[in-house]
Amino acid sequence: MDFLLDENVPLSVSQVLEKAGHTVRLLVDHAPAGSPDPVVATVSEQLESVLVTFDGDFEKVAPRIAKGHRTRFRRLSRIWLRCREPQAARRIAVALSLIETEFDHAQKMKGGRMVIGLSDSYIRTQR
Repeated sequence: MDFLLDENVPLSVSQVLEKAGHTVRLLVDHAPAGSPDPVVATVSEQLESVLVTFDGDFEKVAPRIAKGHRTRFRRLSRIWLRCREPQAARRIAVALSLIETEFDHAQKMKGGRMVIGLSDSYIRTQR
């Protein structure tokens, strides 16, 4: 799997993902710092990477159920970190087998999109 880490995600998350054999890209290498969410979403889709972010605004940018005929960002897979920043790497490590399974499942479905929320106390997937 390929992951794109938003600028607010600690490098410890990258280390966990790379150790598991995944490709990790940093947003700062592909877009200017402070880029608006639609730019971040576009970069993630173009790179075909799962976006890892603490930013919950992507629910507005790419809602689970699009309104009308809106198709923008329909393939945007993302992991929304809702835990405390120091816990992010540990939460990713604990959830990694579920993330991989959900991604494989999403690739077989129409749209191929995966959305996962990770907090200190839960792991939530959206299908």
